[in-house]
Amino acid sequence: MTISLYFVRHGQTFLNKYHRIQGVIDSPLTDKGIEDAIDAGKRLKTIPFDAAYSSDTSRAMKTGALILKENPSKIKQPIPVAAFRELNFGYYEGEDDVKTWHTIAGPMGIDSFHGLIAKFGISKAEDIIAAADPYKDAESGETFWKRLKPAIDDVVAKANDGDKILLATHGTLIRNVVAKWSDIPVDVSTKNGSVTKVNWDGSHYSVEYFNNVSEDL
Repeated sequence: MTISLYFVRHGQTFLNKYHRIQGVIDSPLTDKGIEDAIDAGKRLKTIPFDAAYSSDTSRAMKTGALILKENPSKIKQPIPVAAFRELNFGYYEGEDDVKTWHTIAGPMGIDSFHGLIAKFGISKAEDIIAAADPYKDAESGETFWKRLKPAIDDVVAKANDGDKILLATHGTLIRNVVAKWSDIPVDVSTKNGSVTKVNWDGSHYSVEYFNNVSEDL
C-alpha cells in the first residue's frame, strides 16, 4: 500500500518579501509568489491528484488553486483545513525576522531560526519561541504537532491505495513533518513553491524528498 502526499510551500507573500514573521497571520501572494505556485503546478503536472487540501489561509488556498489549474486532475480547488495552518508565533507575528531572532536567540549566540533548529532541533526551537512569547499565544512544538498530526492522519484515512494527494501548506509545518519522519536536516528554509513528498505504507510515514524545486518529482 502506498499513499503519496505532496506538501507544497505556498508562493512568496508580501510578508515574506519584507522579511516579516508570518505564521497564522496572512498576506497575499506577490507576483513572484503567483509564479512560484504556477511553476510548482507545471512541475507537478504529470502527477494527477486524487485529492487536494490546503490550510485555510489565502496564501495556501491560492497556491493550491494555481497548482491544480496546471494539473490534469478534475479537482479545481483544495479543501481548506484549519489544522494545516502554519505555526503560531504569537506575539512575534508580523515582526521583523532579524529583530525577532536576535531578541529570542541572541543571548544564546544564535541569530536565526535556522540556527535555533540546528542547535536544538525544530520542536525544541518552537518551545523556545513559545517560552519567550510574553502573551503565551505561540505554539510549542508539542502543541503544534498535536494539531497537525491528526489532520494528516485524517487525509490518509480518506484516501485509497495509490492515491496522490496535494497539500498546499507552509514552510515550518513542512519542516516539522520532515523532522518527525526522516533524518533529513531541516535547518534550511523551505523554499516557496518547493515540493516535499511523504509516503504512507499502511503503517508508517516516510519522506522521499524535501524542498525539491527541480523537475524530477
